[in-house]
Amino acid sequence: MSDISGANWLDREVDAASDHVLGPPGADITLVEYGSYACPYCRAANERIAEVRDQFGDRLRYVFRHRPLTGNDLARRAAELVELADTPARFWDAHVKLMTRSGTLTEEDLQVVARDLGADDGISEDAALAAKARVEADEASSRASGVRITPTFFINSRRYDGPWDESSLSDAMLGTLGHRVRSAALDFASWGPSAGTLLLLATVLAIALTNSAAGPAFDAFWEQDFGFALDGSSFHMSLRHWINDGLLTFFFLVVGLEIKREFTVGHLAGWRSAALPVAGAVGGMVVPALLYLLVIPSGPWARGWGVPMSTDTAFAVALIVMMGRRVPVALRIFLTAAAIVDDIGAILAVAIFYSGELHAVYFGLALAVVVLLALLNRSRIYVLTPYAVLGVLLWACILASGLHPTLAGVVLALFIPTRAPPNLKALMTQAEVIISSEAQHDREVLRHGPSTPALRALDAIHDRIESPADRLLRHAGSRSSYLVLPLFALANAGVVLSIATIGGREPLMLAVVIGLVVGKPLGFLLACGAAVMAGLATKPNEYSWAQLGAAGVLAGIGFTMSLFIAGQAFPLQADFEAAKIAVFMASLLASILGIAALWVAGRGSGARTEDFARSGARGSAV
Repeated sequence: MSDISGANWLDREVDAASDHVLGPPGADITLVEYGSYACPYCRAANERIAEVRDQFGDRLRYVFRHRPLTGNDLARRAAELVELADTPARFWDAHVKLMTRSGTLTEEDLQVVARDLGADDGISEDAALAAKARVEADEASSRASGVRITPTFFINSRRYDGPWDESSLSDAMLGTLGHRVRSAALDFASWGPSAGTLLLLATVLAIALTNSAAGPAFDAFWEQDFGFALDGSSFHMSLRHWINDGLLTFFFLVVGLEIKREFTVGHLAGWRSAALPVAGAVGGMVVPALLYLLVIPSGPWARGWGVPMSTDTAFAVALIVMMGRRVPVALRIFLTAAAIVDDIGAILAVAIFYSGELHAVYFGLALAVVVLLALLNRSRIYVLTPYAVLGVLLWACILASGLHPTLAGVVLALFIPTRAPPNLKALMTQAEVIISSEAQHDREVLRHGPSTPALRALDAIHDRIESPADRLLRHAGSRSSYLVLPLFALANAGVVLSIATIGGREPLMLAVVIGLVVGKPLGFLLACGAAVMAGLATKPNEYSWAQLGAAGVLAGIGFTMSLFIAGQAFPLQADFEAAKIAVFMASLLASILGIAALWVAGRGSGARTEDFARSGARGSAV
């Protein structure tokens, strides 16, 4: 099948003149199917469609659109054959025969339907061209609607990705509460800027509550102690520390998995592909730290050099996505990769420079756990449970050692296996054999469904197709973006906005703002330029140097990690509050300047980028 970008909505409305429709035009529910007569799953779903039509009657309007299986001559001929029908009744009669006459579509099926349609003795060239054009129009519609597989259903113009059984389809068409909640959640999660929007809302809420009459109670809530006691020993931390030291470890596990995936099987798998964003990330960390130290070379505030080092991926990517096609996809990949790399750099800075006194015994135990993780990985243990257990133990040892416990998330990510791509064709063939074999027992006496051995075999195939790292990232990624980061913002972004907070701390705030707003783009351009001149990296042709510099300006949005490091660097609450305000100011300024810079840079390169895309040429991949 062709690789088609995903969409959630039908590209064009149903039209009785150009669509095959069953049901009244004023029906409450419209079900559109993109299918193929040679697709076994479409043939299986055909009975489910009949069941829901029986259930809903005139409340349902059913529409069939063609998407013949790619490379299947029989499927395409069948689609063009039914388009020779001169009335809707004859079309649907031919449709049902092609879907149900035999177990799989055969040449004989086409001959029978051709005879029914009077096409067995040949057809005119005009009729053949009209039939071909109608099938091609449906195929174009399927591509525009993001259809990847057959059958794909759309309910009232929204794509339905749930099960095809009668009850699931009915729930979706009736719009039950559970289905509406799931659909709304999926729509929000699939919207590019959703994570950044949620993070922004949490930040605004934290600031509003802190500066309201509920401010003291709001702060006291995060300082509540939580813990456990066992055999006379106890362990307690404030709720804020559980989030910063515990839940944020989960966030860094996701970051570690993302960068591991990019460097193993993703966009950064080759050295020349990885070199440019890695260089940009390093320059974007070093230059801001140096500029900060130029403003504040000594004293207690000098420890804050790590605050302007990191980019907030959620905010930066949200803004870049909102600009749409004005920003080349390759530039989005570059900025995302660079942001992930400098997250790792920020974590290492925290571990080395912002941790407490090192306790050798617990540090040794942490190293022993790392050895066990390495042995699991080397033994090709693909079950996640032992990694999770050792990960919790590693977190406890690193916390007790004096290092910052979030380091455990990155270390754990390094050892969770990312396997080579499987032989997908062999595994899919095996799965089809199992499913076909089980389907033969469907109507046997005292059989309720697939056997336990068959289900275990399918589970094993699924586990082989998806690596443990990919599986964990698929389940943990959304929780990191939509739960951990908003909670972190609620617990840490609250700051009292007053002149007293700023008074006397202007140099500290200036150093943070200069580091983020000036240091980030300067570091990006200097490091990337040096890497290209030295022959270590190649800049893709899809974006210009001006656009790369504009992306560097957006990298000055240093929210999550900047607040986190500020909390470690400034033990005095007043200094921490001033640093937070500076981070907010710098992030807002970087957002405005970055969008403006991308807008201006996009004007000069837009026509060239479109010509480049149309020609099919490609620069070095990022």
